[in-house]
Amino acid sequence: MNRLDVLQDLVGAARRAGADAADALLVVSTSLNVQRRLGKIEQLERSEGFDLGLRVFLGRRQAIVSSTEANPAGFAALAERAVAMARVVPEDPFAGLPDPVPLVARDLDLVDAAEPSAEALLERAAAAEEAALAIPGVTNSEGGEAGWSRAEIALAASNGFAGSYSRTSHSVSATAVAGQGTAMERDYDYHTAIHLADLEDAALIGRRAGERAVRRLNPRRPRTARLPVVYDPRVSASLLGHLGAAINGATVARGTSFLKDSLGKQVLGAGLTVRDDPTRRRGLRSRPFDGEGMPGEARAIVQDGVLTTWILDWRSARQLGLASTGHASRGTGGPPGPAATNLWLEPGSISPAALMSDIAEGLYVTDLIGMGVNMVTGDYSRGAAGFMIRDGALAEPVSEITIAGHLRDIFQHMTPADDLEFRRGTDAPTIRVEGLTLAGA
Repeated sequence: MNRLDVLQDLVGAARRAGADAADALLVVSTSLNVQRRLGKIEQLERSEGFDLGLRVFLGRRQAIVSSTEANPAGFAALAERAVAMARVVPEDPFAGLPDPVPLVARDLDLVDAAEPSAEALLERAAAAEEAALAIPGVTNSEGGEAGWSRAEIALAASNGFAGSYSRTSHSVSATAVAGQGTAMERDYDYHTAIHLADLEDAALIGRRAGERAVRRLNPRRPRTARLPVVYDPRVSASLLGHLGAAINGATVARGTSFLKDSLGKQVLGAGLTVRDDPTRRRGLRSRPFDGEGMPGEARAIVQDGVLTTWILDWRSARQLGLASTGHASRGTGGPPGPAATNLWLEPGSISPAALMSDIAEGLYVTDLIGMGVNMVTGDYSRGAAGFMIRDGALAEPVSEITIAGHLRDIFQHMTPADDLEFRRGTDAPTIRVEGLTLAGA
């Protein structure tokens, strides 16, 4: 049967079982992943999934059931279980389906029609690992990996909404080890893209992983100091992730965000803009509609440093007396919750080299460890590794250090470079932050 026909049948079964309203989500997925280490295949795995979720409402009570079966003969029993559950759960005054909104037809280009063979993925993984091992100083490998996946998502609801879309993903990664004995260091590189044509060359990925591992050899532990910190792009996006968590509607509605009173106020430095766009072509988190059937739109979350909106689904929006921003995210086993899509910090106008050219002594961070961030207070403390900056240039590698500060201060004192690339879904260029505390020797 057509995916949407299956869901419409399930929603109909829920209504016949006594539900006042219902929606149903279907996710059909296929993936193929390989791993190669030191010339041998360590993993070759193909998986296929079929996940079905039904959410029913009795007034303001809701319940969710999930299944891996698509046989319509079982829909009546599934719906009856969901309705029985809804009868005994507490009311949620903010639960409910939204009024449907017409979707705008957009070509997001989220599907690469070609499915790679296992042999093609193995060649990709081999190219990445061999390029890493070819770097002088690399002594071992944790492997090269390559993967492909395809997912089909369909959603139907008793409010009249029905929609579906598909997306694909290609990936390649490598992890290299340099040095000997207790003086070994490891590093990695990876890339993910919707279309194979956009995927970086596997040998380039492996070469970067090897070079990074070698550069980290013989790290020191610097003295404790307060100094400028420059975040490499592969970790700078974490600052944007903390911002996204702080303006998440569910967190704000609970009053557990240090930015809960900051709507319409300055949260970043003047001139800085953060954008979210679920409609970006070939975006890693692009989608034509969210987990509640709402169309997404490009928006400036922060404009010239000022917070313009929360990230909202309908439940958190109702709690705050607002409307959804089209950011509902969900799986088949739980209710929707707000989450950012393609989120990025607009780049600055100077190069990374110019960004740190005037730093007499500073820290360049390439890795962050641990989750020492308190979203209630904004206190920030992360284990880190990277390189010292001396007289505007990268110097000796460092590790076993901690960087600490407060997210309000960090957000107000960020300076971005001009090297933004869309690689992770949440993306930022190189970022300089003034006055963080480096805890070392």
